Amino acid sequence: MSHSDAEIKLDVREIDGEPFGDIMAALEELPSGETLHLINSFEPVPLYDVLEQRGYTHQTEQDGDVWHVFIQEAV
Repeated sequence: MSHSDAEIKLDVREIDGEPFGDIMAALEELPSGETLHLINSFEPVPLYDVLEQRGYTHQTEQDGDVWHVFIQEAV
């Protein structure tokens, strides 16, 4: 998976409470071919199974205490 310039960022560190609904809403609005760049303070391992079940792929990178998850529709 390559990171494209066509990405939407969602920093869930700024969300008060459970961010799952915000993540799913962002994915529903994600234009075809674009990437959702999820920024989190921990690796969201439980999210990975949900993404796979809903037809998405992901790539995760850690930068210190920050996790970056790049999510795209599976091709």
